[in-house]
Amino acid sequence: MTQRKHTGAERKIINDPVYGFITVDDNLLLEIIAHPYYQRLRRIHQMAFAHLVYPGAVHTRLHHSLGSYHLMCNALTELKNKGINITHEEELGSKIAILLHDIGHGPFSHALENILIPGADHETLSLHIMRALHKELGQALNPAIAIFTNKYDKQFLYQLISGQLDVDRMDYLTRDSFFTGVSEGVIGYDRIIKMLTVHHGELMVEEKGIYSTEKFLVARRLMYWQVYLHKTVLCAEKMIVKIIERAKELITNGTKVSAATPSLDLFLHLPSHFAIEEYLDNFALLDDYDLTSSFKVWMAHPDPILSSLCRFIVNRELLKVEFRSEPFTEEEIAREIDYAAKKFNITKTEANYFVFTGQATNTTYDPYDERINILFKDGSVRDISQVDNALIHQSLASPVKKFYICYLKKQDQV
Repeated sequence: MTQRKHTGAERKIINDPVYGFITVDDNLLLEIIAHPYYQRLRRIHQMAFAHLVYPGAVHTRLHHSLGSYHLMCNALTELKNKGINITHEEELGSKIAILLHDIGHGPFSHALENILIPGADHETLSLHIMRALHKELGQALNPAIAIFTNKYDKQFLYQLISGQLDVDRMDYLTRDSFFTGVSEGVIGYDRIIKMLTVHHGELMVEEKGIYSTEKFLVARRLMYWQVYLHKTVLCAEKMIVKIIERAKELITNGTKVSAATPSLDLFLHLPSHFAIEEYLDNFALLDDYDLTSSFKVWMAHPDPILSSLCRFIVNRELLKVEFRSEPFTEEEIAREIDYAAKKFNITKTEANYFVFTGQATNTTYDPYDERINILFKDGSVRDISQVDNALIHQSLASPVKKFYICYLKKQDQV
C-alpha cells in the first residue's frame, strides 16, 4: 500500500459546550474524524439510559472523544513546557489513540458490552478498528496502536489514556456533570493537568495538585452512586440486556424475531462464537437507533415477554428496583417470581426476565490498579492514599457493594 503523506497543514476548530473551541490541526486527525467508523459515535449515547433520570444527558460518544482529545492536547503541551521530551510522532500518536479509545463501543455503550458481541469488550473492538484504519490510512497508526496497547517505551503516554487519573476520566466526569446538572461531578481538570509531570518515565502529580486530585476521586465516587449506578439507570440498562437475551433465545428456539435493521438482525442471528474482525463494517453500522427502532417493532411481537419488556422501555414503565446492603432472600425473590409468572401466564423460569438480582460495586481508588503517585518537592514519591492527612485513605480503597433486585410493580405501587 502506498504510504500516505499527512502534512498537518489543515486546521479546523470545533465549538464544544464544555471547553469552548477545540482545535484539530492535522490532516490525519481530520481524516479519522471524517471516517464513517468515527462518525458512528454521533449515534451512541455516552451515558446509555441516564437521560431517563437526567433529561439533559443526551450527549454522545463523539462529544466525549473530542473532549478527551482536547484534554490530551492540553496535557501534552503542559508536559512539553516542563521539558519532557515528546516528539511530533509521539504527540500525534497520543492524540489519535485518545480519539479512538472508545471507538469500539456498541449501542448504549457499556450496557450491552459482551451481550451483542459475546467475548469482545469495547477495548478489543477499538483495537480491531484501529488496525483496520491503520491499513486504510496508509499504515499511519503504528505509534497510536503501540501507545494504546501499552507497548510503547514511554509509559506516561499510555497512562494519559488509561489510568486512574487519565484524560478519559477527566472528560467524562466534567462532561457528564455538565449535561446531567449534577454538580458533585465537577472537577478542577485544568489544575490537575497543570500539575501533571513525568518522573522516571511515569506520569505523576506534583505536590501542589494533591487536593485537586483528591477532589477528582471523590467526585468520581459521588457520580457513580448518583448517576452511573443510579437505581433507575441500572434497571433500564439491565432490562435491555434481558430484551436481547430474550430475542436471542426465541431465535435459537426457532421463533422468528426480525430486528428493525439488517445490522442488528445479523448480530442477533450469528452463532455465539464468531470472528468480529470479519464483521467490522457491519458493526460500524450498529448504534442506538438500531436498538431503539427494534424495541418499537418488538412491542407488537407475539411473545409476551419480549413485547412487554420493549413496551416498558419505550414508554419508560420500568421495573421497580431496590438497593440494600445485604443480599435479598430466596423467599423475597420467589415471591416476586410467582407474581410475574401469574401476571403473564408464563413459567417461573421465564419470569426471571422480569425478576432478577445482582450487585453494584463502586471503588473510589484502587491502590492495586494503576496508581496515582504524588511527586514531592524533595524528590520523594508517595501514593496518594499514603500522603499525610490523606482524604483518600485505605478504607476508601475498599469497594462498596450494594445489592439490588428488579421486579414488576404492583398496581398499588404505580
